[in-house]
Amino acid sequence: MSHHHENIAAGHDHGDHGGMDKKGIWKVFFILLALTALEFLIALGFVHHWGIVEKGMLLNAVYIVLTLVKAFYIVAYFMHLKFERSGFIVCCAIGFIFIAYFIVLMLVEGDYLLHHLQSHPVFPAK
Repeated sequence: MSHHHENIAAGHDHGDHGGMDKKGIWKVFFILLALTALEFLIALGFVHHWGIVEKGMLLNAVYIVLTLVKAFYIVAYFMHLKFERSGFIVCCAIGFIFIAYFIVLMLVEGDYLLHHLQSHPVFPAK
């Protein structure tokens, strides 16, 4: 019986999962380092020090895109999602989309309530 378990364990090759070697880890590390350095360059250099870029919606969109790219690399490579089956990736992506949608809905609803409840006092004056 134990011989059967040894054959199963020997047949299960860990190389099938993909994975990363040291070169791949360093590559992803330097990509993340470059993205972080770009964020700091934009924030401290272009915005605060040199005054080339103004704070606003465009700058926030750039930060969000850079953050999402960094999140992709972290989840894909260091959390090994890139090496999983496509069905599992789709399930995780759908869950993430629903969470992001919920956050956006709560922000929109909160903004609506903030502006409309301020114009009507909660306790009317006597």
